[in-house]
Amino acid sequence: MADAPPVKHSTTAARRHHDPAVRGFASDNYAGAHPEILAAIALANGGHQVAYGGDAYTDHLQRVMHSHFGPTAEAFPVFNGTGANVTALQALTDRWGAVICAESAHINVDEGGAPERMGGLKLLTVPTPDGKLTPELIDRQAWGWEDEHRAMPQVVSITQNTELGTVYTPAEIRAIVAHAHERGMKVHLDGARIANAAASLDTPMRTFTNAVGVDVLTFGGTKNGMLFGEAIVVLNPDAVSHMKHLRKMSMQLASKMRFVSVQLEALLAQDLWLRNARHSNSMAQRLAAGVRQIDGVEILYPVQANAVFARLPHAVSLRLQERFRFYFWDETAGDVRWMCSFDTTEDDVDAFVQALKEEMARP
Repeated sequence: MADAPPVKHSTTAARRHHDPAVRGFASDNYAGAHPEILAAIALANGGHQVAYGGDAYTDHLQRVMHSHFGPTAEAFPVFNGTGANVTALQALTDRWGAVICAESAHINVDEGGAPERMGGLKLLTVPTPDGKLTPELIDRQAWGWEDEHRAMPQVVSITQNTELGTVYTPAEIRAIVAHAHERGMKVHLDGARIANAAASLDTPMRTFTNAVGVDVLTFGGTKNGMLFGEAIVVLNPDAVSHMKHLRKMSMQLASKMRFVSVQLEALLAQDLWLRNARHSNSMAQRLAAGVRQIDGVEILYPVQANAVFARLPHAVSLRLQERFRFYFWDETAGDVRWMCSFDTTEDDVDAFVQALKEEMARP
């Protein structure tokens, strides 16, 4: 048998097109990949592995997920968070089904209408003071199951931690799950920052997911150090229908799935997920402590994860954005969001606080 032909290397080397010293507080998606994640990708490279999830890494990932979410958990790696949420919600609903969520939920505000346009779902939103649903708030939309003129409420979707940086306690989620199940609805947990919530609560992820009856969660990795990829984790197999087929139809089936699965394994097999989350949370606490010392800046919500929401003069925000990237949350009100990442340093935080002090002091 002839030897394989030698690999030809390009004569054009890749170049760095950005300054790695530039830091910001716009999003934890701005951060690069953790070195341990990059090493895991290299480990999975080389040779041939079965495509579309038949590889050894995806198989081993199931056992890793069992250690976090119990023996019935089944992970379906996907490309991104929107795809994870839309696919999971489709698997939990009928064509006439609706999803109850907070008005501030990512599926309602930041997914470009994908749950409704691509998933064919009706979102029934509820205003919340802090991003968190309660049984009483859910009941504002949990009605009309026999009314053919109204989309049928079939799922309650919560986010842990919420889009406002607040964290549900296990008891709060248990109450929501019991309330939803009593009314024949299922519960989906958007866990884009689930590691930050677990770090904040100082409790295993299972205590507020499978242990309290959540049916399906979407597990976020990209915001916590992965290069790309998330996972749908089915906790209650009786709650879903045809997940594999829906993942394919939703364009979320990776052919070289081993490169998603090995990242999730690297994050979860030991404590990288928790180390990263604890660090980003602690940087948010440092940021909040510094901001509280500045007259004229108001912190809007409890800082419980890796986000700080604040209100300050609009002109100050515009000047500060020339020095550090971050986003307005409600520009009319002057509300902004500052996010910390797994690679945010104390020097980053201190430089930002100093810049804010300087801009607030300007006439």
